[in-house]
Amino acid sequence: MARGREGGKQKQEAQTLLQAIRSKRVGIIGAGVSGLAAIRCCLEEGLEPTCFERSNDVGGLWKFSDPKEGRASIYQSVFTNSSKEMMCSPDFPYPDDYPNYMHHSKLQEYIKTFAQKKDLLRYIQFETLVSSIKKCTSFLVTGQWVVATEKDGKQESTIFDAVMICSGHHVYPNLPTDSFPGLDRFRGNYLHSRDYKNPEAFKGKRVLVIGLGNSGSDIAVELSRLATQVVIGTRSGSWVMSRVWDDGYPWDTVYVTRFASFLQNVLPSFVSDWLYVQKMNTWFKHENYGLMPLNGSLRKEPVFNDELPSRILCGIVSIKPSVKEFTETSAGFEDGTVFEAVDSVIFATGYDYSYPFLDETIIKSRNNEVTLFKGIFPPLMEKPTLAVIGLVQSRGAAIPTADLQARWAAKVFASSMFSSFFRFGQSQTLQTDYITYMDKLGSFIGAKPNIPWLFLTDPRLALEVYFGPCSPYQFRLMGPGKWDGARNAILTQYNRTVKPTRTRVVSEAQRPHPFYNLLKMLSFPLLLLAATLTLMRKSLRSQSSE
Repeated sequence: MARGREGGKQKQEAQTLLQAIRSKRVGIIGAGVSGLAAIRCCLEEGLEPTCFERSNDVGGLWKFSDPKEGRASIYQSVFTNSSKEMMCSPDFPYPDDYPNYMHHSKLQEYIKTFAQKKDLLRYIQFETLVSSIKKCTSFLVTGQWVVATEKDGKQESTIFDAVMICSGHHVYPNLPTDSFPGLDRFRGNYLHSRDYKNPEAFKGKRVLVIGLGNSGSDIAVELSRLATQVVIGTRSGSWVMSRVWDDGYPWDTVYVTRFASFLQNVLPSFVSDWLYVQKMNTWFKHENYGLMPLNGSLRKEPVFNDELPSRILCGIVSIKPSVKEFTETSAGFEDGTVFEAVDSVIFATGYDYSYPFLDETIIKSRNNEVTLFKGIFPPLMEKPTLAVIGLVQSRGAAIPTADLQARWAAKVFASSMFSSFFRFGQSQTLQTDYITYMDKLGSFIGAKPNIPWLFLTDPRLALEVYFGPCSPYQFRLMGPGKWDGARNAILTQYNRTVKPTRTRVVSEAQRPHPFYNLLKMLSFPLLLLAATLTLMRKSLRSQSSE
């Protein structure tokens, strides 16, 4: 009897050992940029990924197609708002001759090349729908999940040690028809921007676009070339930025720097807010175009559109406040004005955060908002074996953000030492500052650039890292996942930036001058501060003499 018990114990120990040796299996939902990053990072950590993709190709949002239920969809004319040096995978730069801002077809070409070069395609099950993700009955012990899928009419369930949700949030359109009185009797047609593909159907029409985000402004500008009149209705306004900034460089290579982030964090809020508003108004005065945000200093995501101001200036596009009500043929606005004979309404009103395959209480708070610990892990989970990749919104690009998120999540999954800080950690909303967020994730895995050490050991590189663009290569410069080509990529990033534009070489390429531009911006507040201090000293002296 004793031998039987001893044999059973040895068998159990052997099974435990085999379980420990076996690679942990990770289910990945979606093969867009986040899903590909998740596959790649799981492989780096020795995990065993299986990715389920509903369509027949990689790319997710960037794979142009007709809108289908449960899939993201873009319009034909979409270009990127982030430049190529700021939105690449951290160890996979774009070819030198790629334009700085790419048409979606060019980006899709890069995504497919990345997947092929990194040998990721063999881990993807295409044309496979994920119907549900549920906790195993032994979840409190194992942290495992049951993922139910469907392909060619056949259903299958698979147990995974962890799950990464990489399906994005541009899938389920927010169409707030109940918020607009009279829309039910409007005789024209209306649609969500997700269903918009090209402007031909709106030739000679009078079109109302509701929403002043990137999609709303892009669609309004494109329609203005064929439509008779285009009106944008906006509730709160927005800052509108050009993709072209100081010295003609892409906006993010000039704006998204560690030095700029440092100033924003250390300057008094009134100075920082003033500088922000001044910079946003450098191109044109937003109040003169009806675009001024209600809260001007609020760092909400700006709109990137190089043509909208000129379209407004030419009278082809008009900006109006919120729509108060619709009639059969018109739209009345909050300011009392009316847009008559409206043919079509396009709702550029964003998307709902929805994961129909998952119990929504897992990632949604009581007020129906998505709040995730560090933008990745659902709070109050018994085991941190579920991660959401690519949902955080910042002024940084999605590809490097997803890469760093997936690297951290994969390390958590690979570790058998789950810290309790996940369960009790404070969740955060999805809006965040890019550099602060990336540095926080980088510090978790030892990939945050050590700036003081760089200044001591490699001053040239340190200057580029701190004062130059905070490009993705910085987060593969040191620590786990280090890329040997990161240093050279950082030192040559300006060369790749100007390569596609210097097709007629007339002189040496000019580098950006951030210090000069900053001094111009700071001159007024510094003079004002000096004058204030001088007046305060005089006042104190006069009071002491009395």
